[in-house]
Amino acid sequence: MIDQQARRPTALTRRALLVGGGAVTLAASISPYAAIEAGAQALAPNDIRPFRVNVSGESLADLNRRLGATRWPAAETVDDRSQGVQLSKLQDLLHYWQTDYDWRRAEEKLNSLPQFLTEIDGVDIHFIHVQSPHADAMPLIMTHGWPGSIFELLKVIGPLTDPTAYGGNAQDAFHLVLPSIPGFGFSETPKDTGWNPARIARAWDTLMKRIGYRTYVSQGGDWGAIISDSMGRQAPEGLLGIHVNRIERSTTIPPEVGKALMNGDPAPESLNAEEKAIFNEAREFLNKGFGYAALMGTRPQTIGYSLADSPVGLAAWFYDKLADWVFTRGEPERSFTRDEILDNITFYWLTNTGPSSSRIYWENAANAEKPGIIAVPVAVSIFPGEVYRPPRHWAERAYPKLIYYNKVDKGGHFAAWEEPELFSAEVRAAFRSLR
Repeated sequence: MIDQQARRPTALTRRALLVGGGAVTLAASISPYAAIEAGAQALAPNDIRPFRVNVSGESLADLNRRLGATRWPAAETVDDRSQGVQLSKLQDLLHYWQTDYDWRRAEEKLNSLPQFLTEIDGVDIHFIHVQSPHADAMPLIMTHGWPGSIFELLKVIGPLTDPTAYGGNAQDAFHLVLPSIPGFGFSETPKDTGWNPARIARAWDTLMKRIGYRTYVSQGGDWGAIISDSMGRQAPEGLLGIHVNRIERSTTIPPEVGKALMNGDPAPESLNAEEKAIFNEAREFLNKGFGYAALMGTRPQTIGYSLADSPVGLAAWFYDKLADWVFTRGEPERSFTRDEILDNITFYWLTNTGPSSSRIYWENAANAEKPGIIAVPVAVSIFPGEVYRPPRHWAERAYPKLIYYNKVDKGGHFAAWEEPELFSAEVRAAFRSLR
């Protein structure tokens, strides 16, 4: 057991979250945990400390009060989503949030898993670490995106760490590390600038080596994919390869296609039918679906006031992107339960990380990483509901060591959340040749 007073105070205490200690049982080979298991009292900043979630009742009561005091706008003047989240949809979700949703169930999900904090580059990083029961499991760090969180990855923990329990083979097992990006969830909000994907990538390598993994692989979608790409460019010693289920458009799209998109020109005549469809979808996204990123990339602090002050404002901002990017376009309730949607939204609300999570868009624009070759082996899974689905020969522009490329028949941008079994099968297949 760890004495609560032995812990270094963190920014989390200022978010009305209580961190509790607990017994930790992990393999003795993972050396940074030895001090925790022994009950050591003096913890250095780079030690790994156990973490539990216990949101105060006062914070939950404040959320309920704010929900009850919502001032609604007038209804949209169209009968579709073209003006944004429809009033009736959001009112239905809020009614459930107030009357039936229970955050404590979400808390139990998290507290049933081994959670930790450790300081890297001056920022406390929260992560889940689940070890496989299979001794030869491959270490894997998997990163969430926006507006997702660690909640979008919880359903794949079982299939990836213990594949034999889900119809898989022991040879495909992973030791799984799920960190929260700085400024997201229980990870601390950076106090300085420069936390772009490249800096996060370096932090993730530090994290894996601090845990005790000499070799490992990385996986991600959305920002997790961009961070994994950065890790691939940096190619730190021990990184065997990466798998992404979202491909960066700017690094893979042919120059003439990118020029036509920027200038508003027609699709180049050289494109085949598949490529023209991709071109048209990219144009539609840039014209009608990119406003959220433009705002957070230029004025994250401005939108942050609304996200910090209004839970319904936060819910609308997130629900809009869920609806845009799930395979069941416009109907996230067909991909997730209302509890799953609200677990994620409430997580952001209670940690007040709606504003700080927006800054990764600004950081990525203000501190853009220089293009470079991704030198490690790369695996790609294309889900049909993803916003951008380049053909293999486009993907090879960014990934010269492409070892796996596969298109699946269902699932969207939130692949691990929407189709956990299919996603897990893809991750197993992606890294099989690197074992």
